[in-house]
Amino acid sequence: MICDAHVHFFSHELFQGLTGDPAAACTRLNWDLPAADPVQLAERWTQEMDRHGIARAALIASLPGDAPSVLAARAAFPERFVAMGMVNPLAAAPVEGLDAICLFPAMHRYSVAELKIPLPPTVFVHCGVLSVGVRKKLGLASPFDMRFSNPLDLHALALANPATRFIVPHFGAGLFREALMLADLCPNVYLDTSSSNAWMKYEGLELTTVFRRALDVAGPQRLLFGSDSSFFPRGWVSGVYTAQKAALDTLGVSAADQSRIFFENFQVLFPPAGALD
Repeated sequence: MICDAHVHFFSHELFQGLTGDPAAACTRLNWDLPAADPVQLAERWTQEMDRHGIARAALIASLPGDAPSVLAARAAFPERFVAMGMVNPLAAAPVEGLDAICLFPAMHRYSVAELKIPLPPTVFVHCGVLSVGVRKKLGLASPFDMRFSNPLDLHALALANPATRFIVPHFGAGLFREALMLADLCPNVYLDTSSSNAWMKYEGLELTTVFRRALDVAGPQRLLFGSDSSFFPRGWVSGVYTAQKAALDTLGVSAADQSRIFFENFQVLFPPAGALD
């Protein structure tokens, strides 16, 4: 079984917020228009997950203000979904009830080192290169600022909040060395493995090398598998799993350690519904 720590929940409200016209946006993208009811989209995701043997997934509301969509999905299928939501701490306080908040400092142009908000038990912080495909495809402006993308900005915050787990996706998305330094210094920092990791071209790396170095520093207990899936009809991006599984097999990573990466670490960070009763 697999748990996926990184699935974008591209809801009807997301497209409404991005363009004001979800139907036109999805027609332009040649993507399926999500149902207006997020529970229907969640049901479609459960069917897709069943097809691929995915036990649970973290759904990310990928626009500030869209947290109700993932909360509705989790409420309908609490045994399958974790609710995570993008937050702009400069504009609004985090929504209560989320399993994790998602911070995008480069997108919202602030230093995470100076963050002054109450932190939930789990915080996702996007570092490194930030390129939002749906914005590019729709011709939307992306005035991001990579000065705020360094994983090392998290160092003091992670040290000051040892009970909070911080997840850095995409192995640091191009700032791999810095992400490894952070993980080495802070035992409450996890790396997610999501997407094709196209940032590897900046350092001439291959996936096997990335995994070997990450395992050497963070160990198998602090790596979380993620696919970075997002829209239909593409659905769950199985090729990401296949490539990562092949890399771990090539390295001779044991079945037990692979199970930690693909399944158990997620369960530890986000215990299944009823597990703590």
